[in-house]
Amino acid sequence: MRSRNARARLWTGIGAAATPLAAVAALAVAVAAPAQAATAVKTLAEAQGRYFGTAMTSGDVTNSAESSVAAAQFDMVTPGNEMKWDATEPSRGSFSFSRGDQILNWGQSHGMRVRGHNLVWHSQLPSWVNSLPTNQVQAAMESHINGVAGHYRGKVYAWDVINEPFNEDGSLRQDAFYKAMGSGYLADALRTAHAADPDARLYINDYNIEGVNAKSNALYSLAQQMLAQGVPLQGIGLESHFIVGQVPSSLLQNMQRFAALGLDVAVTELDDRIPLPASSANLQQQGTDYGNVVKACLAVPRCVGISQWGVDDGHSWIPGTFPGYGAAMFYDANYQPKPAYNATVAALSGPASPPPTTAPPTTAPPTTAPPTTAPPTTAPPTTAPPTTTPPGGAGCTATYQVTNSWPGGFQVSVAVTNGGSSAINGWTVRFTLASGQTITSLWSGVNTGTSGSVTVRNAAYNGTVAAGGATSFGFTGTGSAAPATGVSCTSS
Repeated sequence: MRSRNARARLWTGIGAAATPLAAVAALAVAVAAPAQAATAVKTLAEAQGRYFGTAMTSGDVTNSAESSVAAAQFDMVTPGNEMKWDATEPSRGSFSFSRGDQILNWGQSHGMRVRGHNLVWHSQLPSWVNSLPTNQVQAAMESHINGVAGHYRGKVYAWDVINEPFNEDGSLRQDAFYKAMGSGYLADALRTAHAADPDARLYINDYNIEGVNAKSNALYSLAQQMLAQGVPLQGIGLESHFIVGQVPSSLLQNMQRFAALGLDVAVTELDDRIPLPASSANLQQQGTDYGNVVKACLAVPRCVGISQWGVDDGHSWIPGTFPGYGAAMFYDANYQPKPAYNATVAALSGPASPPPTTAPPTTAPPTTAPPTTAPPTTAPPTTAPPTTTPPGGAGCTATYQVTNSWPGGFQVSVAVTNGGSSAINGWTVRFTLASGQTITSLWSGVNTGTSGSVTVRNAAYNGTVAAGGATSFGFTGTGSAAPATGVSCTSS
């Protein structure tokens, strides 16, 4: 995603007359002073075992008012444009890292982690890439990844390795990489990035995948396939460029099903645009939207954090790309907190959540070492031996495994595998929880019972499993971690 000077792109639900605000916004920024004594969202997020970040460009970090607010409020920074292909390799084999280094150095000087954004994207490609013969594209892609990820090796928390690979219908974009390598470019990019920067978390990042829909279903299937093949995919980035009042109701369910695969999930580019001029009712709704996003992340142990795509309304990319829309951040153009900020603070101030499996930052990392993925010292995970059923029905088996635990709670992943020679069109898993265990949140399935004998049937989107294929569901629970007994699977 571009941070400000982006070409207009097609998004669902867009349409409003343009409103001339550039002069007003510029004046507001010129005279604005940061809000004083505001609660730092990063501190509240860290108390929940998450991070709360922002996106910054090279111009943003030299704006003293904007950068001071960012440094006070956020503990993760994503370069808006400075690490993309057109900025880092404008001509083949000629790399430039000065602007990316500027963001990295600024973030590290303020105790922030840095999210690498991005390595492979159909947009913001220099013309030479699109002009390559197809038999040269793979080498160019691998060289670019090695050059950029290698330069920042050990210095970034995560990489958006692949950015926006899907069309809205769930098909893959017919970009230069797909035309040259087919869908295989995705796994190749991740493997190359892992070799170049082995300690960074590796993500696929996209928009309009926040809820359960054709696009997110396609990504879910791709993620399953990659994990089965040993591809080093470690996270899913939900860009979350919302329109006010349109945060999908299935956001939590969607986060949970990706987490159940053993992947981190992150809200990577959050903003919530409003038709201008912004009404009081829409600003209040925006607060509700922000609060719901934060609550969803806190409810999923593997949701590692949230990043807003910018600091304030005066520096947002939204008005320049979506005429008639704006006011998308939780600070206004005068750096004053809006209802969305207050809702974020309230949501982050709620009861502490179970720690993410991969332990997102709780303190600022040293600038010379990459973040670790060890679990929090106060809540070490325990992994019980998996329990596997004998074949049932048309070859359906279930593997039940405790994947994480913390004082008073635990997380389970259940893999459902079709070992038969024909597809199954529905499955049911039964098991008995240990004494004192209770399911608190279950995803990617429909359960009957929360303690003792439990039955879980497939969700609407994962009942069909091809021969030799697999799907999964998961849940969090209260009580001591222990394997279930009597695990069985039947299929139809």
